[in-house]
Amino acid sequence: MMHNVSASGFVATLRASKTFPSGIQLTAWADDADPFDIPAVIAATAAMNLNGELVVFNSPTPVPLTINLIAGSPDDENMSILLDANTAGFGKTVAQDVITLTGTYPDGRTVDLSEGVLISGIPTPGIASAGRLKSKAWAMTFTSSKVSRKTGVVA
Repeated sequence: MMHNVSASGFVATLRASKTFPSGIQLTAWADDADPFDIPAVIAATAAMNLNGELVVFNSPTPVPLTINLIAGSPDDENMSILLDANTAGFGKTVAQDVITLTGTYPDGRTVDLSEGVLISGIPTPGIASAGRLKSKAWAMTFTSSKVSRKTGVVA
């Protein structure tokens, strides 16, 4: 059996409630950092009690996402606008955007991330020792995620 795991053609649509209510498409993915990175989410916590019994509990955890975009690309510029709008400063009103993001994979599956916020971003690109601009990382956290599966999959 052969499996094609290519991500070429991945597109994300980001909607920010105040800054980009109609949404923006993200396609300028970095080549020097992971473009779309969702780390493991903790589903349960385990511990041992005083008598050596296993105690497990589940609690909701946020869904972190880091995207890395080509420095200076239109996508990167839009994320800079979002960062500026949501960064507090003297005499400045913060947008307090609520973010939703939908990622569409080449095989048709999607991931929907909802009720998110921009946690951090890099206001200006650094310079790598190779002489190129470093890609900029944008970190967000979401309340929930929903993944649609490929249709027609038979186990």
